Amino acid sequence: MILAFSLVLFVVALPAQAQQGLTNADIIKMQSAGLSEGVILSSVNNQPAAYDTSTDGLLALKNAGLSDAVLAAIISRNAAMKSGVANAAGTNVPAAAQAGPPTGVDEVGVYYQDKNKNWRPIPSEIVNTKSGGFMKHLATDGIVKGDTNGHIKGAESPTKLTTATNILIFMPDTYSASDYVLVKLHKNSDNREFRAVTGGVFHSSGGATKDMIEFGSQKISPHVYQLTFATPLTPGEYGIVPPGATATSNLAVAGKIYSFSIKE
Repeated sequence: MILAFSLVLFVVALPAQAQQGLTNADIIKMQSAGLSEGVILSSVNNQPAAYDTSTDGLLALKNAGLSDAVLAAIISRNAAMKSGVANAAGTNVPAAAQAGPPTGVDEVGVYYQDKNKNWRPIPSEIVNTKSGGFMKHLATDGIVKGDTNGHIKGAESPTKLTTATNILIFMPDTYSASDYVLVKLHKNSDNREFRAVTGGVFHSSGGATKDMIEFGSQKISPHVYQLTFATPLTPGEYGIVPPGATATSNLAVAGKIYSFSIKE
């Protein structure tokens, strides 16, 4: 009789936990168990949740070893849950993604939302190596020691944004948001530069990830993802590198970056 009563309690408790959704403690348990970032991100993006995204809550997650990408996904998911409608059980469900891209997003690329809430394309710029050579030269000592792999003409991007500007990517169906790389650009005279991203689009075995900025993403329609950040981007020059460039591509032909400036 005692065993049967315990089983009843266990069965009743499961729906209550499912209604509440994942919490910070659940995410920390996943991290402690050694689950990969991809598995944790999938759980965050696809399961109901009730996260604590206060300063203390985020610091606790960071101290537990969660990446900035996971923190950004938690913030985005929590906002989506809160913006949903209450169901019969009294919990929130995320609003359904719209059937097609937002108005103004009509082809593959990167977009920003202006002050009137309209989506505008971010133009791309050509990326070259400082030596003007092929991508395979990025792995040579001369380039890596110079710390200047990607090279874009002009001291600033013509696209001026603010720290509060929303950014989204409309991508081909064969790619995901994690295939794109966001980099911080460094001014050098009348040019902007960044170091190769190890394991990323601009691959160099001797490169470093110091110029790569982590971000999360929130799906808003098929193949359209809005970028999320654990902390706002600071003023400076940035660029989003699309997938497709390889270690043997001629950047003078194939290399491009969606560049923008963040102002105060």
